[in-house]
Amino acid sequence: MKDDRYNYTSLSEVHQSVDTTSSKRKGWRKSLAFLGPAYLVSVGYMDPGNWATDLAGGSQFGYKLIWVLLMSNLMALLLQSLSARLGIVRGRDLAQANRETYPRYINYALYGLAEVAIAATDLAEILGMAIGIQLLTGLPLIWGVSITVLDTFLFLLLQRLGMRKMEAFIIALVAVIGLSFLIEILIAKPDLGEVVKGFVPSIPNNTALYIAIGIIGATVMPHNLYLHSALVQTRKIKRDDAGIKRALKLNFIDSAIALNLAFFVNAAILVLAATVFFKTGRTDVAEIKQAHELLAPMLGSGLAPILFAVALIASGQSSTITGTLAGQIVMEGYLHLRINPMFRRLLTRVIAIIPAVLVILINGENNIDSLLVLSQVILSLQLGFAIIPLIHFTSDKKTMGKFAIKPLVIATASLITLILVYLNIRMVFEQAGAFFETSSSLFWKAVIILGGIFYIVLLIVAIFYPLRKKIIPAPVKQLHSGAALLDAIETPVYNQIAIALDFSKDDARLIAHAIGQGHSQTNYILIHVVESATTRLMEKETDDLETRKDQEQLEHYILQLKEKGHQASGFLGFNERAKEIARIARESGADMLVIGAHGHSGIRDIIYGQTVDAVRHELKIPVLVVNV
Repeated sequence: MKDDRYNYTSLSEVHQSVDTTSSKRKGWRKSLAFLGPAYLVSVGYMDPGNWATDLAGGSQFGYKLIWVLLMSNLMALLLQSLSARLGIVRGRDLAQANRETYPRYINYALYGLAEVAIAATDLAEILGMAIGIQLLTGLPLIWGVSITVLDTFLFLLLQRLGMRKMEAFIIALVAVIGLSFLIEILIAKPDLGEVVKGFVPSIPNNTALYIAIGIIGATVMPHNLYLHSALVQTRKIKRDDAGIKRALKLNFIDSAIALNLAFFVNAAILVLAATVFFKTGRTDVAEIKQAHELLAPMLGSGLAPILFAVALIASGQSSTITGTLAGQIVMEGYLHLRINPMFRRLLTRVIAIIPAVLVILINGENNIDSLLVLSQVILSLQLGFAIIPLIHFTSDKKTMGKFAIKPLVIATASLITLILVYLNIRMVFEQAGAFFETSSSLFWKAVIILGGIFYIVLLIVAIFYPLRKKIIPAPVKQLHSGAALLDAIETPVYNQIAIALDFSKDDARLIAHAIGQGHSQTNYILIHVVESATTRLMEKETDDLETRKDQEQLEHYILQLKEKGHQASGFLGFNERAKEIARIARESGADMLVIGAHGHSGIRDIIYGQTVDAVRHELKIPVLVVNV
């Protein structure tokens, strides 16, 4: 039996939706078609979690931690280029590659950690947007947190508009953030000579180390590695060596531009904090709200705090969109589970809202920024479990061929991983040591010890398991091995073809496609689902005007088909469209279903749902989707 994992494409709704091979694109327009994925990735490098760590670093240590931002940015550029390479060459995202390589129980652990990382990211985005809304409007933070749930609808609208429209929206938000901080820096007028000295590496004390690790965690995010390997597959490219090489080159340029913009934003926040607060002796400023309140009196400009709040909202909004995409990629890649995007978004958002609401209700609004920094440290702890497999996959000559990374790149990426893992372990030991000295709780001490053991064991497995000689073959080899079987294929014959109708002008097209799949003896099963208010209560017992009219329309279609010499029968379903179509198709013995891709958009898509996806996952028979 063929393994269905090879049939899964990453972000299937937009997979290869941007055609870079089209003859309509000429010259620079053809190259520009590749640009975009890295901008969606870059917003994760300037989300509200970065603000908290950058503000803390700048206000407490001046310009001394700028080098950490630069180092993080260089790390990010290398790692994101590896992620893009995996997606372009193998056509797999990081979650799919992990599923195909590691045993099931390890994949469950990696999936769980990836979801934790995404929840931590979403927590930072929620808090950042809520703080920004509060700073602009004065609303209580708890209301701001609740309002962030509404961005679910914005994400779904953008998804319906297509990949290029989503990328344009994100780039516009990035432009708002960048322009806001450019004006802020011009108002603050930092000493550039002192700023340059901050590029000399130094860690003044353990507090600086904690903030530095938070900066790294806020910059190099594990979910971005999953995201980038999927987003590059939205481009349709030529699959020859020249086409792949060109795609790798242009995606690297895309990453370099986008991540340098992110570095500018992060450096601007840190420099602003160092210039306005550290230089004036306000080393206690570590909260976003406090920074906002002090900007106007210390810079003498009322524009500065407004720009600060606007940029914060734009940062949170842009990051929340990419966080949703990453969650979809992780769930589909590890579990092969596709769920409604709205439900996925709401689930992620609710999981992240719970700790935010609890902290606000228990401690008020005073410890929000410490929660932001903690979320970034959690992200940093997850990094090794994304980077280590990524290095394995992109260095494997069996699956990457001539596009496997060179020994120097392997050594550099491995050194980065070693540094990150060392810093994480050192931080955990120091924090745990301080906790053990002050706490008498045996339960939490046991939790910390078991968590540390789990962390080390999983790291060892992640490092050494892919080195085994016996690795599951890559999907490319599976496809090639099937080529010799073409002589033996049998053309299927469809005797019972079901057609899902909505009694519109598109019905004729659906029926025509169905007839094209059948033969002279095929029976065509016409299905229509009544969705009136009465059916929600009475279902099959419904006898309202709409139901009677629908039955008449169904019989009219059947009569017309019979007059043309076809066999036809019809069934009405009630209430839940997707479930009823699947039920009737099964009960009538249909061996194929023809269904139209609906034309809903925006809010109507949320109300009516995605019928096609729901139906095809309910059935085991072929489903022909006709765009109407």
